[in-house]
Amino acid sequence: MKVLITGANGLLGQHMIKLLLDRNYEVVATSRGESRLPFQPSANYTYREMDITNSLETFAVMSNEKPDIVVHAAAMTQVDDCELRPQHCERINVQGTSQVLTDAETFSSHFIYISTDFVFDGEQGNYAEEDDTKPISLYGFTKLQAESMVQTSTIPFAIVRTCLVYGNLLQGTRSNIVSWVRENLEQGKTIKVVSDQLRTPTYVEDLAKGILLIIEKKATGIYHISGKDWLTPYDIALKTAAKFNLDAGKIVKVDAATFKQPGRRPLKTGFIIEKARKELGFEPMSFDEGLELM
Repeated sequence: MKVLITGANGLLGQHMIKLLLDRNYEVVATSRGESRLPFQPSANYTYREMDITNSLETFAVMSNEKPDIVVHAAAMTQVDDCELRPQHCERINVQGTSQVLTDAETFSSHFIYISTDFVFDGEQGNYAEEDDTKPISLYGFTKLQAESMVQTSTIPFAIVRTCLVYGNLLQGTRSNIVSWVRENLEQGKTIKVVSDQLRTPTYVEDLAKGILLIIEKKATGIYHISGKDWLTPYDIALKTAAKFNLDAGKIVKVDAATFKQPGRRPLKTGFIIEKARKELGFEPMSFDEGLELM
């Protein structure tokens, strides 16, 4: 079975590819620009440059590869950049998704879209799949627009919403909350970390395993795939400092109002993951276990 992954150079993309190759799937990794992946071309693995905003490029790759399954992980995810560059954000997150989805409807049999907790407003936290969406940032709004397109498509689909993904890249450098805390404290820098936002941080390997379960079960619908611990970024920073024997005294506890950011962040998100547990057999590790693996 052939799986095409968009956004393959990213944290999730790298771990998704490794997991699929370990399970003997045929993998087509796609991303904009050159490969930043640690995998060598083989009978089961190929890398194709593909800019999802370029319809000719996307169609050429999809028509040539004809993947059975598409995992669409490519997105513009930097919340502030999305607010400052709205047309660019819309082109990638909405138009790009539309293009990949259209081609998948023609050439594939299962489409898996990776979405976010930022489709919620953060007023209540611990959201279930059926809770009302109400994004408060352009990033969240464009991801919800893309969700809506997926839900009206003609291809069997699954939407995977996830939350604050962390872990080590297999190759390259890209920051997530744990690596950001660790790198700054290792350099002796003082960091300000918010204590009034709540999330269920997700270890990247758990997210990849959740997506694999969807592939294996040919599952459709919306699934919340995240960690099980409800933590603030400040909690995360303290746990990271303790795990890597770093100076927690350099961590300054602040609230979200301290930062004047272009994009609003929901205060309380995090997920109820009972549907994924019951229907997929998904069971994430604890945050402490994820840190141990890092």
